Amino acid sequence: MKDLHLIVVGKLNDKNIEELERDYFKRITAPKLFIHEVKAHSEDLVKEAREVMSKIDDIAKNENPYIVLLMEKGKQFTSVDFSKWLSGVYERQSMVFVIGGASGHGEAVIKRAHFKLSLSELTYPHKLARLLFVEQIYRAQTIVAGHPYNK
Repeated sequence: MKDLHLIVVGKLNDKNIEELERDYFKRITAPKLFIHEVKAHSEDLVKEAREVMSKIDDIAKNENPYIVLLMEKGKQFTSVDFSKWLSGVYERQSMVFVIGGASGHGEAVIKRAHFKLSLSELTYPHKLARLLFVEQIYRAQTIVAGHPYNK
């Protein structure tokens, strides 16, 4: 089993959301999730893409991760289907998920991605998208384990 990485453009900086995220984060046992924050550049997609690509390169030193962009026009799953898809991919290789900045993803990041994922047709602030993603990773873990959390 490989690791999961979440790269987020910008800092969380919201104590209430941070506390909720920490609660889910400490429950996640397998796969292991690492969160990496990279600097936002006032909606300059080229600079933000450089930050994201640099972090991906750091993560990818010893492996070739499967890169997934979280974006509005990506594939949507039910929680059960997401759990199946996730476990099918991360058993083969580590995964890097990316939440872009306020203007989305830079072209270099889009070209490098293997998959595009949408949490919903609704648009969320990045802080909430991050929290929802972490919760869905925890939920996926409980589905695989047969835990009643998803009921």
